[in-house]
Amino acid sequence: MRLSYLIGIFLIVVSCGKVEPREVDTTVSEKKKFEMYQLSEMSLLMEQMYVDNQRLRNRIADGEEIGEFPTHFLEIHKAALTDETENDDFFKEQAGLFIKAQQLIYEDPTNAEKHFNNGIDACIKCHEAKCGGPIPRIKKLYIQ
Repeated sequence: MRLSYLIGIFLIVVSCGKVEPREVDTTVSEKKKFEMYQLSEMSLLMEQMYVDNQRLRNRIADGEEIGEFPTHFLEIHKAALTDETENDDFFKEQAGLFIKAQQLIYEDPTNAEKHFNNGIDACIKCHEAKCGGPIPRIKKLYIQ
């Protein structure tokens, strides 16, 4: 018992020893300024389309009234991209396929699930070639 008591006191004394302060590099460049990242028009539009499609997915899955085609989706043809060089023929083709699939949901609600998933396919195909980051998030929209 005394031995364990002495070992405990020894460990406390050793752990409370003097700690030498570390040198901190305080030479931060004056030129570096915090810049807030600004989403492009396309990024903002895609965020809104994602939210709209989450809601639509739930309505389709629950057998609820689908509503009307959100016309702001058509801005996909005009919205400025983060990198305008990405607005090529491939992007335009996939955007067209996405819009057509979305419109078919409202025109042919009996096959809404199929049309919805076709729209998600177009998103993923485009993002596989352009900007892969959101693919796992987009895949969550599929209706199983």
